[in-house]
Amino acid sequence: MKSFTPISTHYNPFELLRVYTSYRTLLSLVLLIMFQGKLTPNVLGTDNPELFLYASVGYTIFNISTLILLWRVRFLPSQKLLFSLFIIEIAAVVLLMHSSGGAANALGYLLLVAAAAGGMLLRGQIAFFVAALASLAVISETVYRALTGTLPNNSNAFFSAGVLGALIFISAIIFQYLTKKILVSNQEALSQASHAAHIQKLAQQIVERMRTGIMVLDKNNQITMFNDAASKLLGLGNNNSPQLSGSPELQEKVEHWQKTKKNPSPILHADSDSNDEVKVNFAKLDQDQNTHTLIFLEDNRAITQQAQQLKLASLGRLTASIAHEIRNPLAAISHASQLLSEDSSLPPADKRLVEIIGSHTQRVNQIIENILQLSRRRISTPQTIRLDEWLPKFISDYSAGKSSKDKPFIDCIAADPIQAKFDLGQLQQVLTNLCDNGLRYSHPPAHCPNLVLEAGTDTSTQQPYIKVIDFGDGISKENLAHLFEPFFTTENTGSGLGLYICKELCESNQALISYEHTHEGLSCFHIHLAHPDKTL
Repeated sequence: MKSFTPISTHYNPFELLRVYTSYRTLLSLVLLIMFQGKLTPNVLGTDNPELFLYASVGYTIFNISTLILLWRVRFLPSQKLLFSLFIIEIAAVVLLMHSSGGAANALGYLLLVAAAAGGMLLRGQIAFFVAALASLAVISETVYRALTGTLPNNSNAFFSAGVLGALIFISAIIFQYLTKKILVSNQEALSQASHAAHIQKLAQQIVERMRTGIMVLDKNNQITMFNDAASKLLGLGNNNSPQLSGSPELQEKVEHWQKTKKNPSPILHADSDSNDEVKVNFAKLDQDQNTHTLIFLEDNRAITQQAQQLKLASLGRLTASIAHEIRNPLAAISHASQLLSEDSSLPPADKRLVEIIGSHTQRVNQIIENILQLSRRRISTPQTIRLDEWLPKFISDYSAGKSSKDKPFIDCIAADPIQAKFDLGQLQQVLTNLCDNGLRYSHPPAHCPNLVLEAGTDTSTQQPYIKVIDFGDGISKENLAHLFEPFFTTENTGSGLGLYICKELCESNQALISYEHTHEGLSCFHIHLAHPDKTL
């Protein structure tokens, strides 16, 4: 995401001083050239040409030296140094004015520019002191002319000097006031820009840390922005300039939505080799039809997990009430059938009926136990598991729970270090159900294990997996579609909840379980586990 960078147009005293010095240098050069070229003989140096020449040359050298110094030094001089610069300039301008006819000459009005610059560069009373010195210099020059008798008769020099002195003060006051206003406005602008940058940075961090992926497309369907969540969900990796064509399914959905404003299917498979499902939603940034398109991406498995938790909470409340309503009469039926079976005078046909009642009450009781087990299940707390170390321990514990005559031979294939995320207790329950189911139908050939548990990592998706392989006949095609449905069973004594519970536990841990056949044609339950680095 692009960060916010405010454009700075604030007041810079150093730049102002450099521009003002450039102006003074240019002005002094122009005056010197005009004097030497005798372009205005009745204006410049009319009273004392020699003094004008020396003053203009000295003023020019001073300005050029100051300009060179400012280009080499990158900071604003101190107030004392600035005060000295303005005093030298006032003296130079007064000498040029004196040698050209005094206050009546227009050169004196150059002091207005000096006073204005002093009001902008000097602080407080120093600026007014410079303006006062400039006014006194103008008036003193006129008084000197009057005392030496060089002031023309009937001259309005004192009036001109007074007006110029007043204008100098007015210029200093106005420009210092404007400078203060600019400084205040500049501080407010900087404060607002800093606040805007902070808000923008905060919003950027929020968007970056969101689990919901966000992607922005321009009117040409080029990706202009995306956050880390979108990169992970779509598998963009470290690609800083992804193209929409890199995900043909997403591109098709975008084009369809832009034409119809309807999303045909909100589920997107980010990778054909991956089991990750992404929920996609679209929106326009504003009402303009040619504006940017906003895409929201969510991990559908995480949404399913949340829905599963809500479903389990509702199921828990429902089954609790069912258990109270059914278990008591069921216990009475079971007890009555036991008492009836103890009657020695009961005919054999009736005894068979009693046995049927007992077996079916046990089956109903097992169904209730399975439902209660499902509803009472705690919320998943996934943790990182080393499958290559944990699976052998599970097989050992599972086999130890069987009788000596029914002890199974289970082979384990997990050579490389394999990490996955799953609730440890729930993974044990899933594998126990699958192993029980596999042993029930497995018919291994001689010298072969009853079951094979294989753990590995998918090379295309880098997701860990567990396979439970048996040597049974497998699931028929007509039963495959209903395999994980609740209460679906092919046995008269089964409850039909074993595989359903396995599926629910896997979804609670953002894993997927499916049935397939191996390359050798063996029956296999395949559990696609979540990546160990994935946040569950």
